[in-house]
Amino acid sequence: MPFAGLSLDGMVALVSGSARGIGRALAVGLAEAGADIAVSDLPERSTEMAVVQGHIQALGRQAQCYSLNVLDVKDIESVIQQVSQDFGRIDILVNNAGIRRRAPALEVTESDWDAVIDTNLKGAFFCAQAAARQMINQGGGRIINVASQLSVVAAKDRAAYCASKGGLANLTRALALEWIKYGITVNAIGPGPTETPGLVEADLRPSEELAMDLAVNMPLGRRMQPEELVGAAIYLASPSAGATTGHLLIVDGGWTAQ
Repeated sequence: MPFAGLSLDGMVALVSGSARGIGRALAVGLAEAGADIAVSDLPERSTEMAVVQGHIQALGRQAQCYSLNVLDVKDIESVIQQVSQDFGRIDILVNNAGIRRRAPALEVTESDWDAVIDTNLKGAFFCAQAAARQMINQGGGRIINVASQLSVVAAKDRAAYCASKGGLANLTRALALEWIKYGITVNAIGPGPTETPGLVEADLRPSEELAMDLAVNMPLGRRMQPEELVGAAIYLASPSAGATTGHLLIVDGGWTAQ
């Protein structure tokens, strides 16, 4: 018999960037734990969103798709209001939408910097703000930010990414302190290198260099799979995590244990 403290029955979760990769895995995993899901991603990923929606509905949960660009604050506010109207509430927000651009620090352009910071940090903040306003009215909720192991350690050629994820980890703590009085917990997951379309697209290193990097830095010996993050998300979204807030839960295959 499943542990009731990890059940998400009756809850509604909005997962940004959930057409593929980690977001898709988390959306499906939260549905498997009992939540109804608002699937959201960029408009050009509508076909992929529909596939995720179908998968969730096949589990017997409700699911709807929403085009969401986290670079547009008005779009964020509109989508979160629409999700609240469609489902009647938002209990869980997973801030997963994010990008990475690898480049030596001396070669990072202003547009690269702005794209990474605005997506990974600014977008997450305004999604959290809009969701919190809804959650306050309903008596509480859960916000989960998808950060990185690079929130707490650094890596070369990823200055903007490290800055954005380090900022997201500390933003998590700041919001947790402000919003606990409303019954809202704010936590983060810190994944290590995870096999996703976004990572593959951004990491153009030769296979030999990649293998050497993993051999040196990743005790697990491989990239993680998105599904290996689902348990952390279910816990942080669940009733069992009522006293857990401001926490960065690292799930990185041992990367930061060295």
